[in-house]
Amino acid sequence: MSGGQIVAVLGRGVVPADEPVLRADDQGALHGDGLFETMHVRGGRPWLVDEHLARLARSATALDLPLPAAAELRDLLDTACAGWPAATEGALRLVCTRGPERGGPGTVYATLAEVPAASRRARRDGIAVATLPLGVTADARSGRPWLLAGLKTLSFGQHKAARRWAAANGVDDALWISTDGYALEGTSANLVWLAGDTLCTVPADTGILPGVTADWLLGRAAALGWTAARRRISPAGLRATGGVWFTSSVRGLAEVRSLDGVPLPPSPHTAALHDLLGFPLG
Repeated sequence: MSGGQIVAVLGRGVVPADEPVLRADDQGALHGDGLFETMHVRGGRPWLVDEHLARLARSATALDLPLPAAAELRDLLDTACAGWPAATEGALRLVCTRGPERGGPGTVYATLAEVPAASRRARRDGIAVATLPLGVTADARSGRPWLLAGLKTLSFGQHKAARRWAAANGVDDALWISTDGYALEGTSANLVWLAGDTLCTVPADTGILPGVTADWLLGRAAALGWTAARRRISPAGLRATGGVWFTSSVRGLAEVRSLDGVPLPPSPHTAALHDLLGFPLG
């Protein structure tokens, strides 16, 4: 099964990976009108399922998007993971769309595939990051729900465009920057840094997507003798910290080794954070 892909559809179970599961008029495909969550699979089981389903439910409420019961979603995830090799890292994606344009239930399905080599390499070797302007102030999206800030929607075109820009310009990822000079988040990752003995991430009032992995990590900062905080910081401020990382559900923790072409010294704390998270480095 290593290297293959599993597809499971709510109400149908596992289907052939090359079998279409979306209607041509599904609003998820036409308009990006839907939500998704991605989970790391370790030991054959998805990690932090409760936290991911809770974020999905919050996003669904904000979008007025009907969801199946949590128990049904759990059963779907279990179906996708049944038989997955315990020794193989997996990336499990849960997708919920609004359904056909003319009405009808949404499509709910899960896909499971091996974690890409690029994600494992970033975890092991670190990443080069460039800043990109998002074009709004850090406060611009607060209180404006139509901007979909903090929601993990299927409307991912902007993020994919930024990733293509990063690849074309010789870096691994991009860091969005507000027009008033604050670092926000990566294209599919949260920003985490160490300020003295405080492990920090960006507050949700800036419009970022609150990260499940980042939240889990900050909640256990005391295990490393640190406190935790949510703060704003500039790119220049990041260069004066005790370590800068991108966190995400599949990649785990990737140390930022350079920012806008300026090398950042390796942090002596990266290994301890990897150990805390429990992601393999091989």
